[in-house]
Amino acid sequence: MRDPIFWVSIHRTHHQYVDSDKDPHSPTYGFWFSHIGWLFDSGYIVEKYKERKNVEDLKCQAFYRFIRTTYAYLVLAFTVLVYALGGFSYLVWVVGVRITVSYHLTFLVNSACHIWGTQVWNTGDLSKNNIWVALFTFGEGWHNNHHAFEYSARFGLKWWEVDLCWWFILFLEAVGLATNVKLLTTAHKLKRSFASSNKLK
Repeated sequence: MRDPIFWVSIHRTHHQYVDSDKDPHSPTYGFWFSHIGWLFDSGYIVEKYKERKNVEDLKCQAFYRFIRTTYAYLVLAFTVLVYALGGFSYLVWVVGVRITVSYHLTFLVNSACHIWGTQVWNTGDLSKNNIWVALFTFGEGWHNNHHAFEYSARFGLKWWEVDLCWWFILFLEAVGLATNVKLLTTAHKLKRSFASSNKLK
């Protein structure tokens, strides 16, 4: 998935142009394209991202610039370390299998969560909450919630919507490593509810 600057740029573009021709991984081109096919079409990516001006806030931070310039070396160093600690079997399981599984789980948020599930909020797009994806991605599958309130650090909004990422953010906030954590308000919920949309018609 490359460095955070690249990933965040793609993610912000997805939100800006969700489910349209400019969406980098729209399911309107089919499940497999939105799941992983878009990554293998370098011409497609170049066409979509001629100018990445939506991540200037990250480009200003030395940490993200450092990760961007050293990303390939960090991956290589991790791979060498894993091999040194456990040999070929560690290399297969810790690097190969782990990356394959984590990529496919992440990509299910792009694909499955724009095709199958339920829409709780009026987002004007195809985003869905998918409990199965949510369970395997630590809460990322509450994707309609995320599209409705993309600035919110919490995706699981109901008591039963398991969101381990949110719990981890709470931990980071408690120990002082996360600050200015944003959450949605009741006014935001009312604005995105289907009931309020019907009243306006």
